[in-house]
Amino acid sequence: MGLRRVALVALDAKEVPDWVFEQLKAREIVLVVHNCLTAEDFLAYADDADLLWVFCGNPFVSAESLAPLLPKLPRCGAILRSGSGTDNVPVEVATQLGIIVANTPEAVTESVAEHAIGLLFAVTRRIALHDRLVRQGVWDRFQAWPDWHISGQTLGLVGFGHVGQSVARRMRGFDLKILAHDPIVPEETMRQFGTTPSALEDLLRQSDFVSLHCPLTPKTHHLIGERELRMMKKRSVLINTSRGPVVDENALGRALAEGWIDGAGLDVLESEPARPDHPLLKLSNLVITPHIAGYSDCFYDNFWRHSIQVILDFADARWPRWIVNREVKPRWSLGSQAEAGRGEASHVR
Repeated sequence: MGLRRVALVALDAKEVPDWVFEQLKAREIVLVVHNCLTAEDFLAYADDADLLWVFCGNPFVSAESLAPLLPKLPRCGAILRSGSGTDNVPVEVATQLGIIVANTPEAVTESVAEHAIGLLFAVTRRIALHDRLVRQGVWDRFQAWPDWHISGQTLGLVGFGHVGQSVARRMRGFDLKILAHDPIVPEETMRQFGTTPSALEDLLRQSDFVSLHCPLTPKTHHLIGERELRMMKKRSVLINTSRGPVVDENALGRALAEGWIDGAGLDVLESEPARPDHPLLKLSNLVITPHIAGYSDCFYDNFWRHSIQVILDFADARWPRWIVNREVKPRWSLGSQAEAGRGEASHVR
């Protein structure tokens, strides 16, 4: 194979660092950057690309918009989605066309895990509510009494990929019983992190805190709906740092307002940004942040470096470390995944 042209078609960053161009130029790889907002834009900049690069996203780039355009890219052998979620990439269409889909989940693992834990503490300690009250001149411990405790409780992790594992590792110091549900991750892997494999329904019924770390797929869309929320303990807390549509927001709003569960912390919504009159914003037992879980002082540096490594792996005819559609029969001739010892299914966040 000859990887010579990379088209960066969705850019969630102010600019591309000079060193990115320099590293690719040193390998005789041309990087074309254009934040494509129309199909015409996309085809003009990507029609002769060997690799399509999606750095986070933009309003145009979605699985639905890209699906009919991929067959018009005769040279494209791979799609790189910087970050973890690939819900804005038409993975099935790419697989049918022999296009490898890779991502960089390790670039955001630690930040997302830390944010999920931060949301849990913000809800259970009522930190955001106390902050608002104090700023309003109310110094009253009883108006928002922290009515939970963490130590000795049960934490349920739905999805046990990189982020779920990182959360489990960090929370072990609180003497929690940790349950994990993931239909793909081996149970032995869960036990290595001191967690107990669990069916989803058992996890929901037993957990005091439920944290979601699963990808958005047709199977996980509204994975947590009215039925699941009613299974949870009335004193439980739901945390979501995965994708908004994993949770049925209407059901969650009712659950929080009517007391099916006691609190929630969200970094994601079904439709973003949140409209000013969104009913969830009126609830005092909800803490919400604007899809920032992956962000930190090293966010962009991690994204660029992990992404460039994937591109260079392809340039060297190697499978990159993280492959979303491992079952693909690629257009490109690459070394075997087994021989490389690197190709791993990146089904998780």
